[in-house]
Amino acid sequence: MRNYTMKEYDLHQLLESKEKLNSVIRSLQEKEIFQKQKVDSEEIKGHLMKARHNLRFVSENIKLQFYDWAVTGCYYASYHAALSLILTKGYASKNHLATLCILIKEFYKTELNEDDLEAFSEMLDYQDVLFYVESKNKREDATYSTKIVFNQKEVDQLKLKAVLFVHKIEGILDKGIHP
Repeated sequence: MRNYTMKEYDLHQLLESKEKLNSVIRSLQEKEIFQKQKVDSEEIKGHLMKARHNLRFVSENIKLQFYDWAVTGCYYASYHAALSLILTKGYASKNHLATLCILIKEFYKTELNEDDLEAFSEMLDYQDVLFYVESKNKREDATYSTKIVFNQKEVDQLKLKAVLFVHKIEGILDKGIHP
């Protein structure tokens, strides 16, 4: 059975309510959907390499006008970048919702004090998290729909957002904002 796409309302619930977020995380953890593991710098690098590889895949598919595959590649570039980031906190996930929840828990900041302001530009903001969710939804449309519904302009915009998302995560990792 296919999962339904996450709505922006559901995302707001996870972002606005720590209780809701922690409840979802507990449920996923009880089902062993994700696990804690030792931080592995080689695995982190491997996910970043896979993210860059997927961005190259996107560029080639745009040239060939395989826009549905380009959309799929944009999401997976973002997903692998996200996996590299959560690994810095000792989490391993093979589930999209689990990865999103860990990203929110560990890297999304809504309340900042003066000490946080300097690091703020290196944290994920609402637009970053929203892009991650929207790209997954578009990936599902591209993968499961029988219609070819994407045009080059839309895919070019999605690719730009994917590149920016991957670069932002690389910046976070380069600055060492993790244990």
